[in-house]
Amino acid sequence: MSRKGTVNSDSRVYRSHTIWQTARDTNGVRYGTMRFAFILVALTAFTMSAFSALAFETNARAAYVVDLNTGMVLIDRNSDVPLPPASMSKLMTLNMLFEALEDGRVALDSRFSVSDRASSLGGSTMFLDRRDRPTVEELIKGIVVLSGNDACVVVAEGLSGTEEEFVRQMNQRAAALGMTSAKFANSSGWPHPEHRMSSRDLVFLANRIITEFPEYYGYFGMEEFMWDGRAPQNRFNRNPLLKLDIGADGLKTGHTEEAGYGLVGSAMQGDRRIVFTLAGLGSKRERAEVAERVVNWAFRHFITKDIAARDEAMAELPVWRGAQSTVRLVAPDDISILVPAGGVGDVSATLNYRTPVEAPIEKGRQLGELTVSVDGIPEHRYPLVADRDVAEGGIISRLVAATNVLFDAAWNAAFEAP
Repeated sequence: MSRKGTVNSDSRVYRSHTIWQTARDTNGVRYGTMRFAFILVALTAFTMSAFSALAFETNARAAYVVDLNTGMVLIDRNSDVPLPPASMSKLMTLNMLFEALEDGRVALDSRFSVSDRASSLGGSTMFLDRRDRPTVEELIKGIVVLSGNDACVVVAEGLSGTEEEFVRQMNQRAAALGMTSAKFANSSGWPHPEHRMSSRDLVFLANRIITEFPEYYGYFGMEEFMWDGRAPQNRFNRNPLLKLDIGADGLKTGHTEEAGYGLVGSAMQGDRRIVFTLAGLGSKRERAEVAERVVNWAFRHFITKDIAARDEAMAELPVWRGAQSTVRLVAPDDISILVPAGGVGDVSATLNYRTPVEAPIEKGRQLGELTVSVDGIPEHRYPLVADRDVAEGGIISRLVAATNVLFDAAWNAAFEAP
């Protein structure tokens, strides 16, 4: 077992353990030794170095791919760089509308009026005019399927009075949700030097729509919609993946000269779902080809392995000056990881924590993390928490704890020094 420790001025030791090279202490987990180490040993039995077999190559200016079940990032290329999102930012307009539906401000059959400003907007359109009174549901379809810029302005004015006020609320809401790179200048994604989003923010927003508004997510899988018989040639969804029978069911394309061709997409196969963003591609064809490759690569090159159940003990840590001498480090939720299919690629998992832990300790407090590394994709970290409250001990327990910690520090210094 890899066991690294450095003694700090506060007499605590920072430990980093590669947890599946050697299994010991079969009666339970102690000081970083994993009770389920044998499970992880099985995962490494087939590994071999093959970075090039796993890495995904693309000319996209930015790409970000996340497996929602495990939270693992499969591709991260310029994911935090703010870029012109074009119509992909319409997802934020839809998010604002879905929130209005959820809190009862509007209903699917509510009707909005159409202003001169909305009806005169160029680009992709729902072909609305001043006499129309579309319902909220029709506007959702017009934005999702037809990418209607006019429909976005109708929503903005219908919810906030003016598009300017709606944009202010969009920016305020994006900040509250933690979308740190998002800055909106309009409701439609119309080119503007200050209208920017990162790929990470777009994936976050797509995930939010999928998980928080499932009753409306079905609209994103619609392949066509024709508003009042107008412009039948414009009735088709621009998402190139929907007809491919690969589990794709959303979300939104985007294109301007500055932004290039982009797509925020999602697909589900079996019980696994991925969400991804591609930005800055050179053509519709390239966007379609790369997006299809991303989906096939994500599902075919990785399989899911369960490595810990919720509340399963990962380690037992000594407590400094506590009423109890130890606290268990547990997983707050089930932990599953992706590993390379067919035994291609190196996989490792490392347990990191500081010891001893000073009392008092609250149940659920994060005390460590599990770091999973897979060749070809970014590493992923899972928090580990205390399994119970530990109160501060009395004078006797503090003296005993101090003696034990000093002895442990001396032991580490003697046996782990180079």
